[in-house]
Formats: sequence, structure tokens, C-alpha cells
Amino acid sequence: MNTIELKKNFHNLIDSIDNVNLLADFYDLLKKRLSGDEGQLWKGLTKSEQKELFMAFEESENPDNLISHEDMRKKHEKWL
Repeated sequence: MNTIELKKNFHNLIDSIDNVNLLADFYDLLKKRLSGDEGQLWKGLTKSEQKELFMAFEESENPDNLISHEDMRKKHEKWL
């Protein structure tokens, strides 16, 4: 999808939303994303936290370590 198609689809998506809270959330998210420094969140992590994230990512590459969406929903049903 090229930039023009993406923008058109995004505009159509926004136009289809009638929930003001959801629109405000989208607006805030995009505004923060555009104004924020790239990598700001990463830089705020300790070396230990960064290492843990790398380890979690590596573990997620192994299908044996993954849980299906359905199983995860069942496991956390009381919070959903």
C-alpha cells in the first residue's frame, strides 16, 4: 500500500468512527508519536530491562514458547 492509499484508508477509518473517546485516543496517540523523540522509551529503560526485552524477543521466535490467542483470553478472562 502506498502513502496515498494509506492516507485515504486512514481518513476513511477516522470518518467511520462516531465514538468521541476513541477519536480522542487516536489523536493523542498520533500527536505523541509525531512529537516524541524516536527511541525515547528505550532510552528510559535500564540495561537490565533492555536485556530482558531482548531475551523475551528471542524466546518469542520459538513457536514452542507461544500461547494461542484463545488460550490467553481464557487464562485472563476475568480481566477482559
